[in-house]
Amino acid sequence: MEIILLSLVIIAASAIPGFAPSFFAKRFSIETLGKLTGVASGLLLASAILIVLPEGFHLSAGAVEGKEAFANEPLALGMAILGGFIFMLILEGLGVGHAVHEEHHGHEEGHGHEHIHHPTSGPLLTIGLSVHALADGVAVGAAAASGNSTFSSLVAIGIIVHRIPAALSLGLFSLHQPGGRKTVINQILMFTAASPVALIISYFALENVSDSVLAFVLLFSAGTFIYVATVDTLPEIHNPETGKKSARNVAISAVIFSVLILLLQSFGIEHSHDHEDHHEMHGEHDEHASMVII
Repeated sequence: MEIILLSLVIIAASAIPGFAPSFFAKRFSIETLGKLTGVASGLLLASAILIVLPEGFHLSAGAVEGKEAFANEPLALGMAILGGFIFMLILEGLGVGHAVHEEHHGHEEGHGHEHIHHPTSGPLLTIGLSVHALADGVAVGAAAASGNSTFSSLVAIGIIVHRIPAALSLGLFSLHQPGGRKTVINQILMFTAASPVALIISYFALENVSDSVLAFVLLFSAGTFIYVATVDTLPEIHNPETGKKSARNVAISAVIFSVLILLLQSFGIEHSHDHEDHHEMHGEHDEHASMVII
């Protein structure tokens, strides 16, 4: 039930902003889009560092007690985080990027962003965003597989908020592509479906895996979050006209989300404790299986 609800919310957070520019294009400005991106990136960064990384390390610690392979190797855990970051970096290098915000800047007159690279086609850009959306879905699916609804909800919040400006940007960019409304619909639907599909598949694939495997998946996802959150805002921060405002938006949203997490903890809502029950459940399952074999 939880993954269905999460999937529906992610679909709404992708489809509604994605199709909005088709009806209200004149109401969206580059400045507004930049602000949304900064706020969303700060929230996603805080989610990666304060939620996903600690949970990954928490699961790894539990796996150490169970003497699972590589779970007690700090270098292996660090490589999982680095792997997620490098994975996104390689995608960008291959042209399967997600920087749709930068692409739309090229349609704005008078800004002179000649230094920004522009994808050569709308389909390639849509594929790039969809690949990134798949990674988001895996992260939420892994969080849901941990058995902790609070943890998965917090991870989903970070991803959902970040998807809103991405969907808006894709919707705006699609309006400049040949093919008319049909092209817009196809591109938005592809982007919208990516995360829910990955979420459901990864949830069932990871539901019964060991804590060490789940830890590595979460740490890998944290690496992808950190890459996306930083790279999304670097062009705005490096721009003398928008740098201070963009940095401020990222910092403020990260601080607000951090305060929210602290408040949740003060009310006794911990995002990592429930997985002990999940671990015990797996232990009981294994013990039951052993009894059957005997």
